[in-house]
Amino acid sequence: MTTLSRRHLLQRAACGFGALALHDLVRAASNPLAARLPGAAPKAKRVIFLFMAGGPSQMDLFDPKDFIARRHGQKIDSPLRKEVTQVGTEQFLALQEMAPVRPRGASGMMISDLMPHLASVADDLCLLRGMSADNPQHAGATLQFHTGTFAEVRPSMGSWISYGLGSENANLPSFVSIQGGGVREYGSAFLPAIHQGTRLSVPLDAKTLPIENLGNVSPNEAIQGKRLDFIQRMNRRLLDEVNGDPNMEGMIGNLELAARMQLDTPGVVDLSKESQATLDLYGVGGKETDKNARACLLARKLSESGVRFVQVTMGGWDHHGDIRGNLPKLCAQTDQPVAALLKDLKSRGLLEDTLVLWSGEFGRTPWSQDLSGKSPIDKHGREHQPESFCAWMAGGGVKPGFTHGETDDMGYRVIRGKVHIHDLHATMLHLLGLDHEQLTWRHLGRDFRLTDVYGEVVKEILA
Repeated sequence: MTTLSRRHLLQRAACGFGALALHDLVRAASNPLAARLPGAAPKAKRVIFLFMAGGPSQMDLFDPKDFIARRHGQKIDSPLRKEVTQVGTEQFLALQEMAPVRPRGASGMMISDLMPHLASVADDLCLLRGMSADNPQHAGATLQFHTGTFAEVRPSMGSWISYGLGSENANLPSFVSIQGGGVREYGSAFLPAIHQGTRLSVPLDAKTLPIENLGNVSPNEAIQGKRLDFIQRMNRRLLDEVNGDPNMEGMIGNLELAARMQLDTPGVVDLSKESQATLDLYGVGGKETDKNARACLLARKLSESGVRFVQVTMGGWDHHGDIRGNLPKLCAQTDQPVAALLKDLKSRGLLEDTLVLWSGEFGRTPWSQDLSGKSPIDKHGREHQPESFCAWMAGGGVKPGFTHGETDDMGYRVIRGKVHIHDLHATMLHLLGLDHEQLTWRHLGRDFRLTDVYGEVVKEILA
């Protein structure tokens, strides 16, 4: 028995537990990662979350403003409350977009010249231009995007989805974090430990293992099997002596999963068997694109192999200074791999039931930031802006070639189609066939969920 006792699960079922049906709960008692049927007909079976850590500038990439462009370099009225201060923005100089942002595809979706590859798949995207968050600091905003809260230790959205749906492959984890940040971004918190994300690094050569301790150090499989059996017998004996312990149950389950992963995972993460055309599509081997290309290709391979939630982190978007010089570099590193992922999924028939999400933790201001106080405006950057920013989704039941949401003339406040992070989470779960109000876990005397006490499904973007 691993992670959840049968008695505990049946008790929770009798209390109207979450989104899991009784027969699914019985299966979960013996295998907590067993694939489970959602409560409603899903449009998506899996998620790939592309996290642009640092806060991409929505004005420069998807939401240009004529008012700001006309006033470039001139002082504009501050929309901030008087008690709010932002370092280096005292002059409130309008800062126009770093490159032309033009209509793309038949949909006319606005995408920057800095992202030509993404522009080529504009008609597959559902662009959200009214995103909103609550915290102006990286750590808090990142936690809120991943877990629904910026203060408490809560399960990440990948862990919630793993808990709600299980895995499609018993020999792989249900949740993988590629190039991930801190453990709280992929941790399971009070959910069973088996639902925590498995951290994976990008293998830059054939000798590098992407997952720590993935290799078998035993002389042969028979000896390893005996070692594992001995360790698990000791673990279960101790578990009986302490009359059950969730952390120990999780460890037992993770150890068994780790042994199965040693059989399947090396082949899944091996990029050498991919065709040269596929490697070229993603930009593997490219000077700027290689690392993110490998990460995106791994995301496709893992999703194709049955991993329920794959998270890929691409950092470096925190442009407080010289955004004109730095933003093109980040776009050059990420644009081709991200667009290739969509093209590859679509060509394999996977995009239809794979939900791809691209976003940072927040956006950036339409006015410039000069930390030195002496730089010319062409060397200025942008400050954090959680009040409004852009994200996009593709596949998995969202409208393709559709733009939802609008900001004011300055690009600061959302005036139509506001989508809070709680709403985004609710919509993701809905597309997976899960009710965000029913997918719960009782902790510290009350039921917790990813959206806490908030969240509305954004029906306007559903296909």
